[in-house]
Amino acid sequence: MALPQGRLTGAAALAAAAAVLAAGCGGATTVTQTVTVTNTRTVTTSAGGQTGTGTTSAAPACAAGDLDGAFSVVAGSAGAGQISYELRLTNASQAVCFVSGLPDVRLLDAAGNALPTNVSAARPGEATAARIELAPGESAYAQARFSPDVPGPGEQQTGACEPKAAGLRVSPDGGGTLVAPVRPSTPVCERGALSFELLSSTP
Repeated sequence: MALPQGRLTGAAALAAAAAVLAAGCGGATTVTQTVTVTNTRTVTTSAGGQTGTGTTSAAPACAAGDLDGAFSVVAGSAGAGQISYELRLTNASQAVCFVSGLPDVRLLDAAGNALPTNVSAARPGEATAARIELAPGESAYAQARFSPDVPGPGEQQTGACEPKAAGLRVSPDGGGTLVAPVRPSTPVCERGALSFELLSSTP
């Protein structure tokens, strides 16, 4: 029995082989057996888009335009020739930003002219400054202690030791400057010596 020319594959090849075997046995009847072969292929697909967990971008440092400020007397803080004022910085923008560390400030007179200013840390060597993230409307605080009426070396001994400070110019980490009103205005003796706390999320 002659086989068809060419290559037989799959079910056709198995059927032809069965027919040849039946013919070789001398039988008059040709038995054709059909075998179905099923090939299974697994295809793995991945969903489009990003994988893994999402991350939230860190809030930027507050710029001057993001903040409102005030530098106000702390009630009942006067004693031993000194008094405390509190700097309050409020996020007036529509996005979260942060402030941190020792405030960078300059005392100003009523006309906006710079006055002598010397800022020092109230607690030198204090642990790393906290990063204070401010949602819109939230505030950060830092108290400063100084003498309003005890003159230091080189200052006049009668009358006010220095001109009254009416504003406190603040330079936040994000850039620019804003002026926080000093309430009430006051001289800051010892050439504007301000012993400042680090900024905190609580008064």
